[in-house]
Amino acid sequence: MAKIHAYLNFDGTCKEAFDFYSQVFSSPVTGTYFYDDMPSEPGSPELPESAKGKVMHTSLALNDTTMLMGSDVVEGFGMKLNNGNATYIMLDAKDAEEARTLHQALSKDAKVMEMELGETFFAEQFSSFEDKFGIYWMIHFEGNKKMG
Repeated sequence: MAKIHAYLNFDGTCKEAFDFYSQVFSSPVTGTYFYDDMPSEPGSPELPESAKGKVMHTSLALNDTTMLMGSDVVEGFGMKLNNGNATYIMLDAKDAEEARTLHQALSKDAKVMEMELGETFFAEQFSSFEDKFGIYWMIHFEGNKKMG
């Protein structure tokens, strides 16, 4: 089976966000390429001024099989960033303490707190929120609330 990784797009705050996520997950950023690093090729358009200093690609490992990756979207390359809640990253914690730790760290300065961390009918601990960078997260610890 192919691995699944989360890829996040930002509006110029990618480096700041990945510095933050690196601290939250105690995992170093494994490499960052900036748009300025792209070699110019004959016949290709000049690098837009808006791309200078922006992240073209970066990543960090959440564990042995899952990476968190990201980039800044540059409209000069034909892309447009549309933030929204159509996609969440759900972190399935190994225990209630890890759920509390992840929630506390990731929800610091959250833009929107949809559900504070707490017990629900489907999980011992669950929360959902939009972090300070516009990324939507769910923290989940099922515990003794197994489905079916």
